[in-house]
Amino acid sequence: MPEFTGFPVEALDFYDDLEMDNTKSYWEAHKPTYDTAVAAPMKALTAALADEFGEAKVFRPYRDVRFAKDKTPYKTHQGAFVPKGPSTGYYVQIGAPGARVGVGFYEASSPRLASIREAIVDRRRGGELEEILVAMQAAGWELGGDRLKTAPRGYDIDHPRIELLRHRSMTLGKSYGFEPVIHTPELLDRVRADWREATPFVEWVLHYAKA
Repeated sequence: MPEFTGFPVEALDFYDDLEMDNTKSYWEAHKPTYDTAVAAPMKALTAALADEFGEAKVFRPYRDVRFAKDKTPYKTHQGAFVPKGPSTGYYVQIGAPGARVGVGFYEASSPRLASIREAIVDRRRGGELEEILVAMQAAGWELGGDRLKTAPRGYDIDHPRIELLRHRSMTLGKSYGFEPVIHTPELLDRVRADWREATPFVEWVLHYAKA
């Protein structure tokens, strides 16, 4: 596997143009650019991280449009995901807005979500999660995920961690945007450091999200 040298400027240009012309004709005319400027660097990046974090799934560039109102055929970013548990793990992507990293769980079965909420309610376990999230947000991570508008059934609206209890999924993300580092080998070290920093959150989810 070739060494990771960064995502070239052509990768961002490719997705800028794809957002304007998301058609098969554009894709076929520019597929060599996708292969060399997007897919190859992403595979090299994830391969370099595999020894520490595990093998990544590099997502296909095609959208599933079977049940979608939006019938544009191609994704406007390239993502890769390292699964550590059901719908839980580490993420990295490149697209027109630049590079981004993330961690968390993007969905949960009813039993897993109930286990997570049970841990959040608990003073010790929920307090541990709060400390992790405060530290990560102070370090520049953004808390996201799908949330209920009110308290989940059976939980007190006045619970001190009600905002966390509303989450049906929970992610943390950090964007590098157009920083020059994304075009250099140093991005590998940045992603590795970010994922290490986020590991306590991933481990918390894996420990308390029981199927």
